[in-house]
Amino acid sequence: MNKNIALVLGGGGARAAYQVGVLKAIVEDYPRNHNIPFDILSGSSAGAINATSLATHASCFHLGVKKLSYVWGHFTTNKVYRSSFSSVFAHFAKILLKSLQAAPINPEPSSLLNNEPLRLLLNEVMDFKRVDRNIDRGALEALSIDVSCYNDFRSYSFFQANSSIDNWIRARRVGKRTQLYTEHLLASSAIPLVFPSVKINQQFYGDGSIHQISPLSSPIHLGADKIMIINLAFSSKEKANSLTDHPRVSSIAGHLLDTIFSDTLNSDLERIKHINQTIKLIADDKKAQYPSKPIETMVITPSQDLSDIAIKHYHRMPLAIRLMLRAFGINKYSQSSIISYLLFEREYTRELMNLGYQDGKAQINQIKVFLNKSQ
Repeated sequence: MNKNIALVLGGGGARAAYQVGVLKAIVEDYPRNHNIPFDILSGSSAGAINATSLATHASCFHLGVKKLSYVWGHFTTNKVYRSSFSSVFAHFAKILLKSLQAAPINPEPSSLLNNEPLRLLLNEVMDFKRVDRNIDRGALEALSIDVSCYNDFRSYSFFQANSSIDNWIRARRVGKRTQLYTEHLLASSAIPLVFPSVKINQQFYGDGSIHQISPLSSPIHLGADKIMIINLAFSSKEKANSLTDHPRVSSIAGHLLDTIFSDTLNSDLERIKHINQTIKLIADDKKAQYPSKPIETMVITPSQDLSDIAIKHYHRMPLAIRLMLRAFGINKYSQSSIISYLLFEREYTRELMNLGYQDGKAQINQIKVFLNKSQ
């Protein structure tokens, strides 16, 4: 019996280049013009952009990965947010001016950075109509994008899928069928305070990781039996014990971002492990009475700290952005992971892709076994 396999791509700004490297390692074992090996794609923040790009090329895995590799391998910061002196300081002057004025009737969203270039890039490279076509052809079962709603403080999974999948409502999370487009990706990748919130259907949304208390719930609701996760968090006891002084504001801010993007995923993985163990204890003739099913998971994580790699490329960040971050106490010596999220320069993203490729090749045998759909 074939099992539905989901790929979950978490958030992390520029760190998401690592995910593309892992995909490059996987695609080498697939013939050209082969469908992607995943039935369900789910993502949040930058991972949502990668997942959507894959969904638009679900009928050709090689082409989908090639397109992603080209974009991430030729990145510059000004393709994601405005980074010149004139644009950065004009943006700050506008924010300062607005703060001195009486509250306007329709205030614009506030943020440290202007990500209008990302909107232009997504409009240029994403053909959202291809998602429906790939679902109709059977090359894909579903695509889900996680966003956080600032109106009701719930997590929303906006999805496109075959007609057999219904909407869902659970505690603080909602699954809603919709036609996905650029605004959903901008909302999912709107890192709090850094990028502006996005208005969709009279509600305001931000980064998909903020209110997401169960990041694996979306692929499960969409029918996944097996879930592969490409996580972007690096865990090291040595790193954790290296703090000797009170943490600086910059370090705390970076820690908060790391928490948003990784901690709930780890909790969800523990929950699935406990559910699987409980199901094993239930007699076979009784299992049909229980709504839960065992979910097999595989997690791929970086073998190196992506923040350390970012520090090596700190000098490549546009000077205006470095000066802005320095005003908040963030520099190459501040031990803040924020740099690794905002450094959209090709030398850095290429190194992350190379690391993802090497990590993927190191685990390729386990990956091939996991992706074997003949069960």
